[in-house]
Order: sequence, then structure tokens, then C-alpha cells
Amino acid sequence: MSQPLLEPIFSEQYGNQGRWMVVMFNNDTNSMDEVIEILMEATGCDETEAYIEMWEAHTFGKASVHFAAREECDTVATTISSVGIKTEVTKEWPE
Repeated sequence: MSQPLLEPIFSEQYGNQGRWMVVMFNNDTNSMDEVIEILMEATGCDETEAYIEMWEAHTFGKASVHFAAREECDTVATTISSVGIKTEVTKEWPE
């Protein structure tokens, strides 16, 4: 049985501002469980997604963990940083 084709939904939410992202960096201080917990709290993601993002940061040194408008990304980065994890908020795509 074939799947129906779905049309993409385009949102004007970001206007000309573009999307932003939060990058989380690995450290040797926080436990893996602590990182998973703060990711779930900060981004609202489930445990599986948080584990994948934690693993990516642990393995590659950094991971993009959230994509949204600038204000939301700032809030997420602040929450993650509150436990001592370095974060960076940057444009998703350079102009």
C-alpha cells in the first residue's frame, strides 16, 4: 500500500530573521544522565532524542540541539548552561 504524498507546511513565524540554533559542547564535568535530563528540560524533547544529542556532543565535541527563533534559543541555551555546559546560539545558516 502506498503512502499519500504530503505537502510541506511553510511558516512565516521566522520572517526575514531566519532560524537560529543552539549548539552544545562536550565537557568532562557533567554526567551523561545529567546532560540528558537538562536537554529534556530545556528543549522539551523525549529521552531518546536527548540521548542522541548527548551522544553526538560526547563523540564529536558538539551537537546542534535546538532550532527556533532567537529568543527561544537564548532561553534554551541559558537553561542548558545553568548546569555548566557551554552553549552557543548562532544562525542556522550563515547569510
